[in-house]
Parts: sequence; C-alpha cells; structure tokens
Amino acid sequence: MSNRKWNIGIAILFIVFSSLLLSFLFSTLRIRELLQPILSNEASDKEPYHVVLLSQELDNPYWRSIEQGAREASTKYGMQLAYTGPLRINPNEQIKLLEKAIAAKADALLVQGINDPQFVDLINQAVSERIPVITIDTDEPSSRRLTYVGTNNLDAGKIMGGLVATAAGHKGQVAVLIGNEQSPNQQLRLEGFLSVIAQYPELSLVAVRSSNISRLQAAGEAEELLLQYPQLDYMVGLSALDGIGIAEAAERSKQSGLHIFAFDALEETLERITSGKIKATIVQQPYNMGYDAISLLNDYLHGETLPERHFTKITVQDGQALNDKIGATSP
Repeated sequence: MSNRKWNIGIAILFIVFSSLLLSFLFSTLRIRELLQPILSNEASDKEPYHVVLLSQELDNPYWRSIEQGAREASTKYGMQLAYTGPLRINPNEQIKLLEKAIAAKADALLVQGINDPQFVDLINQAVSERIPVITIDTDEPSSRRLTYVGTNNLDAGKIMGGLVATAAGHKGQVAVLIGNEQSPNQQLRLEGFLSVIAQYPELSLVAVRSSNISRLQAAGEAEELLLQYPQLDYMVGLSALDGIGIAEAAERSKQSGLHIFAFDALEETLERITSGKIKATIVQQPYNMGYDAISLLNDYLHGETLPERHFTKITVQDGQALNDKIGATSP
C-alpha cells in the first residue's frame, strides 16, 4: 500500500513539474514574440557600412564612372557610399578631405594615391584606427593600404610602345606628352613606352613634355614640337586630354602626316579616331575600378585575404575596332 502511495506521489509531482515546464516554455515563446518587433527595429535601425570614395576631381567624367561602379557595388553589398573630391585637381585639397574622412570615422576609404608623404601618413593613420583603405586608379605602395585597384600602367605603356613601333615600321621620330611629371601613373606609362621604343634604334624619341593635365597646354606643347621638329612622324599622349590637344595643334599647323596616339576614351577622342585624326587610344575601365574596389572590400570584411594589386582590363580602340562596334550595334 505504501508503494502505491509512493507511485501516486511521484506521478503527481511529475504532472506538476511538467505543467510548470510547459508554462515556462509558453511564457518564453510569448516573450520572444513580444520582443521580435523591437529586435527587428533595432536591426533595421543599424547604420549601413559607410565608405568614402575620394576622387581626384569631383565632376571629371573618368571619376564619375569610378563612382558609378562603386555605387552599384555598394548597393549590391548593402553599403553606403559617399563620393567627394576637389572641384579642380588639387592634391592639397585631397589631403584635407582625407583628414576629414578619418576624423568623421568612415568605415572604409577608397582613395587615389598622390605620391605625397603626408598622404601616405594619413593612410597609415586610418589603418591604425582600423579604417581599411584601398587605393584606386593610382597606388601608394609604400603605405599600409589593403590593395590597389586600377590599370597596370607599366603594361599600358608597353602596349602603347608596341602600337607606335608597329605603325612606324620601327623607324621615325616620336614625341611624348605626359599629364604630370609627378604622377606615378604617368611615369610608369612612360617607362613602359620607352622600354619598347628602345628596342628599335631607328625609332628616335625627340622629346618628352608635360601638359599638366591641361588640354590647352597639351595643344601649346604640341605646336612647339611640330615647329621644332618638322619631320616629326608620331606623337603620343599618355593622359586623357593630351591626344585631343595634339590633334588640335596638328589641325592648326596643317600637319596632316602626323600619327597621333591617345589615352582614355573621352567622347571627343573617339570621334577623332572615327574621323581618322587620332590613330588609336588605350582605354581603361574606370567603372570596373569602382565596382571591383567595393567587391574586394566586401571580401576583406568577410575574412578573405586580398591580393597586393588588382589590375583592371585595358583595351585598344582604333578606327577598325570602332567601326566593328558600330556595325555590331546597327540594325
């Protein structure tokens, strides 16, 4: 009899314990249900990852294309992109804007290298403050940046050298305009170009001059060269406005036998290729630079190791390539 009472007691205790356990479970579920809207709101109120893209020149079409690529990738990865830069090319202003971005505690920075020790120090400061930095278009290899995204400018110069050497039949006079003597990009392009030209003793380099990234100055320098070297056969522009400036000088000087090679795909450059006034241009991929930079940043945030450099594609546009493109898009 005592065993029966004992069993009944255990059963009652089990029922009571089970009831309490179920009650606790239901209460927990109810509390979670009540808290879910609050937790969801907190998650939705969390600010997105804030990236600052610091350009060389705010409304430059080339940099607007970089911005477009970066903005589309930012949307894809749920980041917020702020685009800024000097109204006109001004390295000192770029330094000030980088200082502001660091002070504002940006989550990440995409910047153009400017070959300036103070700028390098600021990049290193940002990294020390756990702000990842990616250089875009122009590298700062001595800094602590994560990676460089942009053109392989040494290879671009070699391709340009090959274009000129082939067109010249490995002989003739050549002059070069570069955008800025202080620009690492320009120097790398020039280095690559000269490494090819040096292979042909009858292909003579008569001058290298700077346009200071000015169409007007490019035209002026080209006119002077045409007067100084009346037998000049080939002129090369290694920055975006140089080819157009050279073409204007050739038109004013009525120099019809000059073969002009340009850099970048400005609309006017392509128009002059179509009309035969510029022979060819080397085309960079600024949209891809912006898009790839954000994509690589996303990879880094997910624990991936980035390459030291990420080179974007370069292509050559000449009259034949443009005619083929127009033919492909015609009805």
